[in-house]
Amino acid sequence: MIQNKTIIGRPDLVRCTLCLDAPCDAACPAMSPAGLLRSIWFENEQGAVSRLPENNPCVGCQAPCEEKCVRPGEVKIKALIGRLYDEVKPETETEMPEDESRLACDLCGIPLENPFLLSSSVVASNYDMCARAFEAGWAGVCYKTICSMDIHEASPRFSAITGEGGSMIGFKNIEQLSDHSVKENMEIFRRLKEKYPSKVILASIMGQNEEEWGELARLCEENGADAVELNFSCPNMAEGGLGSDIGQVPELVERLTAAAKRACHIPVLAKLTPNVMSMGPAAEAAIRGGADGIAAINTIKSVTNVSIHTYVSSPAVRGRSAVGGYSGNAVKPIALRFIAELGQNEALIGKHITAMGGVETWKDALEYLLLGGGSIQVTTAVMQYGYRIIDDLKSGLNLYLKEKGFDHVKDVVGLGLDSLSASTDILERDTILFPKFIREKCIGCGRCMISCMDGGHQAISLDENRRPVLNGKKCVGCHLCILVCPQRAISSARKRIDRSKD
Repeated sequence: MIQNKTIIGRPDLVRCTLCLDAPCDAACPAMSPAGLLRSIWFENEQGAVSRLPENNPCVGCQAPCEEKCVRPGEVKIKALIGRLYDEVKPETETEMPEDESRLACDLCGIPLENPFLLSSSVVASNYDMCARAFEAGWAGVCYKTICSMDIHEASPRFSAITGEGGSMIGFKNIEQLSDHSVKENMEIFRRLKEKYPSKVILASIMGQNEEEWGELARLCEENGADAVELNFSCPNMAEGGLGSDIGQVPELVERLTAAAKRACHIPVLAKLTPNVMSMGPAAEAAIRGGADGIAAINTIKSVTNVSIHTYVSSPAVRGRSAVGGYSGNAVKPIALRFIAELGQNEALIGKHITAMGGVETWKDALEYLLLGGGSIQVTTAVMQYGYRIIDDLKSGLNLYLKEKGFDHVKDVVGLGLDSLSASTDILERDTILFPKFIREKCIGCGRCMISCMDGGHQAISLDENRRPVLNGKKCVGCHLCILVCPQRAISSARKRIDRSKD
């Protein structure tokens, strides 16, 4: 049974640091607690179950793993593993597939072992990093944008919006392009292709004129790149007709795509900016210029964390800051909207879309596939958690495909497009889906009543036992109460009321 989006165990993990060489592993002779906790964290509980010993070794154990934890006693490892045995395992109906053949797909005809690539950024910026990513199981990399410009980075250059437990919800960077020379990067491509011939190298490039765009594309092909990604979208290189300045002008997108396409024989993808009202005009221009596919989205222009003492936003560089690119899980809803727009664009039928924007779990990736993405790129989650997240990305998606009866990952691409409209005018409005209170989980905090009173339709009150009571005559079925309940003690009722008969 596929897990719900909200994992019951994850709140218990907010104190887990997802350690490197976790001490809890060294303390346990029976299994890898750290790997199991990581799978729970990344919404792959069934994947964790597949790695459990037949019998629970925690029974009767004094939990030395919890004592050796870098936060002793704060992470209830024994209870979390017990929950896998007692609650998740009995409901797991499908065994983990023996191989990963279902994940095999392609990028513009280039075979991919699985749909997961590193996106163009610091996570794919030298030989060692790309090699370690390939060894970890990533199918390919989009190498950090190559240019002929002299790059000198600022320090610091990152800031973040954090959530419970300190994990990054949103991430801002003012980083620019590869600081290696073109010659150095070409040598890296040759070495990678020699050592990892089955892995895909997608070379991100940025030129300063048509000739340079073409020259970089040609060099990348000659030195082993499988495809080229044209960076028309970097928000940190937006002066002098570079970066997102190009992506906002369809005529430039078409002209420069054509220049790159004339210079090489490998697939060319245009990476587009989300800093527009609609991505369609630029995408269509790229296709007219000969693009074989589209990459989206790049980071969103942003300002974060303005200091109330210095009045400078983050990251502050000697008392100054700059608008930068925002990424991370917080941007996923915006990115999904753009991917859906591209997936529904008739001009892009048959063209590959490599999608990115806040992917952390296999479920995040699946959402992009359902809206038309053919491959998935990841950066911010890797910056926070490391290349190792590929294990749960692959196993979670692989198990889902088997459980749902799909033979290939390509079978799910676009399945969510038909039900999605750019306008709310098409939605049925004559029925109400009431909330349902789960009494045994309710703790009587009253949060549902507060939200309904001050942000809804005054349809919830509390009884003498501090339990919520619904006024069906006032409830409009907005489901705000479901979203704010800290105990997840409210669900959707099956009963609908037909308002058209009133």
